[in-house]
Amino acid sequence: MKLGANSLLFGSWDMETAFKYLAMAGYDGIEMSAIDSMSQHLVLSRWRECAPEIVRLSKSYDLELLAMEQSSRDPDLMELAFQAAVETGIPIINCGPGGVADDESTYPQVLDELGALVARAEHYGVTLCAKAHVGQYVYNTPTSLRMLEDIQSPNFGLDMDPSHIHRAGENPVEAIAAVVSRIKHVHIRDCKGRQQGPGEPHEQANGRGDIDLVGYIRVLHEGGYTGPLNLEVIGTKFKGTSLEQCCIIGAEARGHMQACLQAAGAR
Repeated sequence: MKLGANSLLFGSWDMETAFKYLAMAGYDGIEMSAIDSMSQHLVLSRWRECAPEIVRLSKSYDLELLAMEQSSRDPDLMELAFQAAVETGIPIINCGPGGVADDESTYPQVLDELGALVARAEHYGVTLCAKAHVGQYVYNTPTSLRMLEDIQSPNFGLDMDPSHIHRAGENPVEAIAAVVSRIKHVHIRDCKGRQQGPGEPHEQANGRGDIDLVGYIRVLHEGGYTGPLNLEVIGTKFKGTSLEQCCIIGAEARGHMQACLQAAGAR
């Protein structure tokens, strides 16, 4: 598994700040945030301008470009995301599933939107991933399995996020075994409690919450997963989190992930 972090941890700062401090923390790679409301990193409306700088920073700081996160399923925006992925060599694009939790009438639209995006992912030769997300139609293991059953493309996979599964009332360690064969990306963070959101940014650092991330990573390893393990901490831009605190969160979480991999025999 390759250890990375989403650049939105440093959403209040420029791209180079994210690359610089994630490299200092010892990460293997980075996930580029393409969510304008949370960062101004990979801005898709001007991706041709951003792409050469992303490639330069990747080489300069020796951080592999592991993935991109673009939460919207807007077809025009996602078309730009696919083009940017090809230009930069980013292999995975992560998005949300859409729909409304426990509202069956919204599932056909989920399939229509994701199906169309998967067709574009196949065209561009990249992988599209969607994750179970609190409040959306796919929010737990049963709905994840339904989505995976209905979309069989090799260019589609699950982005597994234990914090969302935890907040859906499940045990992520037990839940992961049912879907591990279709996992192509992992967003990871900790979480205290089972409330709607994942908590304050510092509470999302691995090891500070209630999730058994040691057991979670062990099951990933035993299931043969070798893809990205990307820290995703949200809210730093809106909470006024200082640069020093962001660096601490990143370094603390990376150390915890490394220890988990060693405990699981994966490193």
